[in-house]
Amino acid sequence: MKYEDYFNPKYKPKKSDIICTFRLNPCNKKSAGAVAAESSTGTWTTLTTSTEKRMLDLGAKVISIKGNLIKIAYSIELFEKGNMPQIFSSIAGNVFNMKEVKTLRLEWIDWSDTMINSFYGPKFGVHGIRKMLRVPKRPLCGTIIKPKLGLNASEHAQVAYRAWVGGVDIVKDDENLTHQPFNHFDKRIRETLKQRDYAEKVTGEKKIYMANVTAEANEMIKRAKFVKSCGGEYVMVDILTVGWSGLQTLRKANLGLVIHAHRAMHGALTRNKQHGIAMPPIADAARLIGVDQIHIGTAVGKMDETPEEVITLKNRVEGKLGKAKPVFAVCSGGLHPGHVSKLVKMLGNDIIIQCGGGVHGHPRGTKAGATALRQAIDATMKDISLKDYAKNHLELKLALNKWGTI
Repeated sequence: MKYEDYFNPKYKPKKSDIICTFRLNPCNKKSAGAVAAESSTGTWTTLTTSTEKRMLDLGAKVISIKGNLIKIAYSIELFEKGNMPQIFSSIAGNVFNMKEVKTLRLEWIDWSDTMINSFYGPKFGVHGIRKMLRVPKRPLCGTIIKPKLGLNASEHAQVAYRAWVGGVDIVKDDENLTHQPFNHFDKRIRETLKQRDYAEKVTGEKKIYMANVTAEANEMIKRAKFVKSCGGEYVMVDILTVGWSGLQTLRKANLGLVIHAHRAMHGALTRNKQHGIAMPPIADAARLIGVDQIHIGTAVGKMDETPEEVITLKNRVEGKLGKAKPVFAVCSGGLHPGHVSKLVKMLGNDIIIQCGGGVHGHPRGTKAGATALRQAIDATMKDISLKDYAKNHLELKLALNKWGTI
């Protein structure tokens, strides 16, 4: 069979098909067909082990070519339901290294209900998290302990306490803090959750600690169970470095913990606009597997993304995707209180605003930095400019003096 044989614009996709949109260069019937063939039934030579009819019937089909964008329809029969590693091995596997293809980017996936229903999906999602924190409307706010590496368990817990009593809802481990010689996992969890309890008594508010359980799958489950045994309600995991298999293992353990998805390493896949995998398919996979919140970028912080990309991803993670609950969008990366109004105007109230250095770098320390962040959110909810609100709120004033507003 020739690659061109996989080009079939007359094909009408079935409801159970999965439709993938790729950005392809060079883009023609042969190169598009090569992608469809390699990701389904094709091979580089004629075979004696199958018939051409069977290969065409089951093979993926290029149903449209518009500019550099192609759409390929995949029969549900090509996949194992509930197996995200196998799905991505098919649609985003060898195709990226074919000679027929110079650059290729998976931009979008339209999932069928049949495939969606084969996954667990989020246990809590936006509404479950808001109910847990007893915050029905305003954006949630959090911080990441800084420096990301170097503090011991006791120092980590004390910094968390100061952030909570200052006003943040959430304290999170950074993506590469797990179980190091200077900060053992078990001790950090016990001491930080103890400080969480103290902070709740002082403030009368619900407080959350996101412990990073990223590790080999069996160890990850062990750590998640330990968090739960200590009274924790959340875990965070680096979804790309543990892989879809590890993430599915964590979700299938069904521990009753909120799963926070950090996307460390995504830039290796997403940053080249012509090659790799865009963030929406990655977010889809994480959502179907069952994360409850996921980083979407900021467009105003230190990371490289446009407002359009962030807004598209925000709409995707909370929009309709079969029965999957909406996922809480997390904005993190170089943020400070001066960014809050712009973020909320751009993305709405259903976001979690995380400031690391933008809290701990406050001139008066972590507690004041957390208070400034909360004041910025209060001002935005009251539709008062940050500069005007800062006139009567010293912590916010000092933060704006240091970092400014946008």
